[in-house]
Amino acid sequence: MKPTLVVLAAGMGSRYGGLKQMDGLGPNNETIMDYSVYDAIRAGFGKVVFIIREDFADDFRKLILSKYEGKIACDVCYQSIDKVPEGCTYNPERKKPWGTNHAVLMAKDLLKEPFAVINADDFYGRESFKIIADFLISTNNQPGHYCMAGYRVGNTLSDNGSVSRGVCSVDAEGNLTGVVERTQIEELGGKIMFKDEKGQDVEIAPSTPVSMNMWGFTSEYLEYTEQYFKKFLEEHGQELKAEYYIPTVVNDLINNGKATCKVLDTPAKWFGVTYAEDRPQVVMKINELIHKGTYPNKLF
Repeated sequence: MKPTLVVLAAGMGSRYGGLKQMDGLGPNNETIMDYSVYDAIRAGFGKVVFIIREDFADDFRKLILSKYEGKIACDVCYQSIDKVPEGCTYNPERKKPWGTNHAVLMAKDLLKEPFAVINADDFYGRESFKIIADFLISTNNQPGHYCMAGYRVGNTLSDNGSVSRGVCSVDAEGNLTGVVERTQIEELGGKIMFKDEKGQDVEIAPSTPVSMNMWGFTSEYLEYTEQYFKKFLEEHGQELKAEYYIPTVVNDLINNGKATCKVLDTPAKWFGVTYAEDRPQVVMKINELIHKGTYPNKLF
């Protein structure tokens, strides 16, 4: 059973100022998302589902999906504030959708097989797609077998400022036991440091696993997500900015013994445009990977 890749791209229109200005970082105007789809194809994924906003669906199909025709099956579904379970209510003043886990829920009717979830604008690296695909295939879609790519924190830093990361703790079997958000992570004097709750600098080992929102799930996760979303709306539906995040549900399922989440060590170097100054370095890193033969000069 080939897994599916779910790409969270609903923020793309606003972030890039419209799809026509989507940032081409590769030598033939390839976007970061193009590299993810290319990596997914060669890792063994059988389909890609894009979560987007309906207001740029036509442009998306014309400018993005057309590139992948004949390469991999693609589906599109739409995230919007009003897509909530029947009987649920929310604050009518709310302007933004409900976060990453709500975005995943939009694909519920399209996913009957194991699936991975990524952000559209993060460069995850070919090794991570292979590691996740192999794990998902091995589950045979048996419920409760989840995973995440555990990036080594030293491979996720920016040269242009500090970053925030979800620092993972794991048990002796390599299963996730918790994720703690750490802020102001950066290299200082040859050491990687973060600020703790008291504002003190604390050293963190370069190999410490962190979450970059690259998850793998068996298909029943979507049933849990819908149930939890109903509870979330009961508690937070009247708030204007509360968001429904993936780690919230994963942590709960782990704590209730309904699932395990294997933290899969990846040697890949993550990169993205956290700061405007990051862009030239991202272009340079992609060119380096092309020169090494990791990617062809033209992807599609």
